Amino acid sequence: MSSHRGASRRPSLPSFLSGLGRAPGASGPDGSAGPRPRPMVRLKSPREITLMRDAGRVVAKALAEARKLAVPGATTADMDEAVAAVFREHDAQPLFLGYPCSTKGKPPFPAVICSSVNEHVVHGIPNKRPLREGDVVSIDTGCKVGGWCGDSAVTLAIGAIPPDVQKLLDVTSETLALAIRAMGRCRYWSEVASLMEQYVKSQGFHVIEKFVGHGIGQDMHEEPQVPNFVSKALRKNDIRLEPGIVLAVEPMVAMGTKDVRTLDDGWTVETKDRRPSAHFEHTIAMTPEGPRVLTLLED
Repeated sequence: MSSHRGASRRPSLPSFLSGLGRAPGASGPDGSAGPRPRPMVRLKSPREITLMRDAGRVVAKALAEARKLAVPGATTADMDEAVAAVFREHDAQPLFLGYPCSTKGKPPFPAVICSSVNEHVVHGIPNKRPLREGDVVSIDTGCKVGGWCGDSAVTLAIGAIPPDVQKLLDVTSETLALAIRAMGRCRYWSEVASLMEQYVKSQGFHVIEKFVGHGIGQDMHEEPQVPNFVSKALRKNDIRLEPGIVLAVEPMVAMGTKDVRTLDDGWTVETKDRRPSAHFEHTIAMTPEGPRVLTLLED
């Protein structure tokens, strides 16, 4: 589940971006070599990362079950129940169910998945409307196992979808893969965010800026906030990519405008121009050997 601002084969970096990611130990993106201010981040030990991997495997298995239902005629309520069944099987605590709403007077989140269809970006509530050929649906879920959290999302095509929408899904997925790859060669998150933002723009799409990724550990939302774009605030309070940091990285990409609005239910966020968007996410731990994706069925 994304934080309000305020997997396929990992591709190599596109050639026009390959020189922008510095290896660990290089100066920061502003050219300085000295330390920078950063959010207070609790680093995880190797043992704690292993425990988080247990939660990540359950999340990955749950998303695999939801993927089986990505067919015309199925419903997002069906997907919600399939994910809930996986969580029950593994004695996993759903992270989204009952999560309090940031809008005063609105109810807590009522499901174990966020299911966001077509122009809905994030935090969509599952329902019984049959999915139709040509829809796309983002499924985002998380759970806690043994006191540690995992969080992941995927956007699925329902049957055949238009080529431009398929490109949107491909670019968003590749943006996440690019970020994971870049985390192994960059020292600061702002360098990774710059690569993500430039790649999305080079493909004719837009990074949604109102919602961002986040740190994760014993709580679903921990410091730091993890944007998919560069801002003055990020450069001022950059995130050092050091062993022990664990991030939920989740690019959200729009076909048209990056501007969004929240619907009357207090949860569902849609693009203002009502054109499609896509959302992919993994929980990623930095280790001495490099980035490790925790929300996969297999390492």
